[in-house]
Amino acid sequence: MKYKLIADASCDIPQNLAEKYDISLVPIEVRFGEEIYPQGLTNQEFYKKINETGLIPKTSMPNQFLFEEIMTPFVNKPDVHVIVLTISSEMTATIHQVEGAVQALKMQNVTYRQSTVTTWAQGAILIELAKFIEKDSELSHVIKKLDELISKVKLVAVIGDLKYLKASGRLSAASAVMGSMLNVKPIITLAGGKVTNEAKVMGEAKAFMYMVAKARNRDKTLPIYFGHSDCPEMIDKLLAKYASMLDISPTGQVVCDIGCVVGSHVGPKCYGLVYFE
Repeated sequence: MKYKLIADASCDIPQNLAEKYDISLVPIEVRFGEEIYPQGLTNQEFYKKINETGLIPKTSMPNQFLFEEIMTPFVNKPDVHVIVLTISSEMTATIHQVEGAVQALKMQNVTYRQSTVTTWAQGAILIELAKFIEKDSELSHVIKKLDELISKVKLVAVIGDLKYLKASGRLSAASAVMGSMLNVKPIITLAGGKVTNEAKVMGEAKAFMYMVAKARNRDKTLPIYFGHSDCPEMIDKLLAKYASMLDISPTGQVVCDIGCVVGSHVGPKCYGLVYFE
C-alpha cells in the first residue's frame, strides 16, 4: 500500500522533509489589515512584515474545496490510501472541511484525524508516521501508529509576547496580563487541543530548564523536534547548553520554523520543543 499524507498549512515541516515524504499542505489565507495573501507568505516575508508594520495578522481556515482539489487525484485508487491530519478541532473547524470534502468526493480510501496540536507538533506526527510507513505499510498498522502518535505528542514553548495569542482569542486577557511582567517567560502547552498558559518562570535559563525537565520524561525511541518563530538563536542556545541533559547531540537535530499561519497567533520570538510521551 502507498500513502499520500496531507495537512493544513498550520502544520510546520522543514521543506526538505516535506519533499522527502511527499507531504502536501493545504494553504491557509493570511491577512495584514486590508492585504490578503490566499497562499500565505514565506517565513522571511511574513516576519519582515510583522516587524515593519506592527500589525497583528489574521488567518482564515481552508475551505472544503481546497481539500477536494488536493485529494481528487487519489480518489478511490486501490493502491493508495490518503491520510489527512488537521490542526486541533478546539482551535478551528478545519476537520469539518475535510469531512465535507470526503463526502463530496465519495472517497473511501481515506483516513482523517484532528491532531490535537498544531505547528511543528503536527509536523512531527506526520514525519514519524512517514518513517513508520517505510518499515511497515500495512494499513491497520499505519492507522494504529497514527493514533498512537497523536495520543503521545506534547508541545511546550516559550512565548515572546502574549498579545498575539490574546488578539486571536487563543488565550484569556487575564493570562496575557500575567505574562507581560518584566522578564517573565510565559510557557504554553497544548492540553485537550487548547492553548494553555502552563507556567510563568523568571528568565531565559529557567525557561530552558522547564522545557528540558518536561522532555526528559519521553519516549526515547522517538526524536525531539525543536521549533521557533524567527529566533533560531534561542534553539542554538538551548541545544548548546542542555543537549547533554536531554541525551541528544547538540547538532543534527530537526529544527522547524513556525510559519505564517501559527506565527500569526504566537508572533515572533516563540521557541520550544516537541516530544512524545
